[in-house]
Amino acid sequence: MALTRAILGLLALCAPAMAQDQIAGFYRGKTISMLIGAPAGGGYDLYARMVGRHIGKHIPGSPNVVSTNMVGAGGNVMVEYLNAVAAKDGTAMGSVAPGVFLEPLLGDKTKVRFDPPKLNFIGSANKEIYVCFVRADAPARTFADVFQQEVIVGATAEGGSTRDMPVLLNNALGAKFKIVSGYQGTRNIVMAIEKGEVQGQCGTGWSSINTLHPDWFKNGHARVLAYEGPNTSEDLIAMKVPSTLEFVKTDEQRQILDLVYSQTTFGRPFMTAAEVPRERVEALRTAFDATMRDPAFLEEAGKIKLDIRPLPGAEVQALITKVFSTPPEVVEKAKRAMTQR
Repeated sequence: MALTRAILGLLALCAPAMAQDQIAGFYRGKTISMLIGAPAGGGYDLYARMVGRHIGKHIPGSPNVVSTNMVGAGGNVMVEYLNAVAAKDGTAMGSVAPGVFLEPLLGDKTKVRFDPPKLNFIGSANKEIYVCFVRADAPARTFADVFQQEVIVGATAEGGSTRDMPVLLNNALGAKFKIVSGYQGTRNIVMAIEKGEVQGQCGTGWSSINTLHPDWFKNGHARVLAYEGPNTSEDLIAMKVPSTLEFVKTDEQRQILDLVYSQTTFGRPFMTAAEVPRERVEALRTAFDATMRDPAFLEEAGKIKLDIRPLPGAEVQALITKVFSTPPEVVEKAKRAMTQR
């Protein structure tokens, strides 16, 4: 009996090493595709490419990672490709705006061909802080003004935060944003703001816009009207920027905003297809967590002022599952609030 226990104990110790060797054997010499559901040059692109540059060394077998932009439908094109076409063996990962994963819940289900809770989430690099900001010459000087003054904001497509967030604020709180949709991404909207085509933008990541144009908010070229959701930062607090939640007047409004703003907790998500073998999902999750602690990764993020506040893959998975168990009556109210009128 003692000998049997000793052998079982030895096997238990050997099992993780054997599994690690198998993972390394699979990934050695291979290339992982990092599919980015956003245009080049924007915040999601910056985060995804930076993770892609560092995560390979933390995956057993040290595979190469090649990043490719795959834009369309606010990120849905990339997720549908990852779900239906890309390799299901752990050699394809995706990164996209978190609003994509609320689309099957709050949008038109007939237009979406994936089930978010069934995807394998690898982790999130940041808890996002979304903001509404405007040019200095915009008519609204504070967020309270958007209930009285029309403000023209640029947006991507349905399912993208730059479109969905101002629609939400219009329908749930009574704001007066005029939304000009159809821009490819944040970078294109920023160019439109510079040209005066639109006056501002909502639903954009503070870490992104403050990285791309930190001078705008220092020299008064633009001002932040509000941050959207529960997450804020020291610089926004110092600027005395309010949360849109401060303008909620009813319990129903709060329920709707809380559901939609749940995506900010997993603001920079990474995922693989549902069919990827469990042991490879876990290897990718472990590698992602190690990347988030990697001094070289953190040094690079610091140089370009990207905020890193990671969430492990299992926690992202649990949150997505919880969101999709929201009571139907709350979901229906939120759906109405996310429908452009």
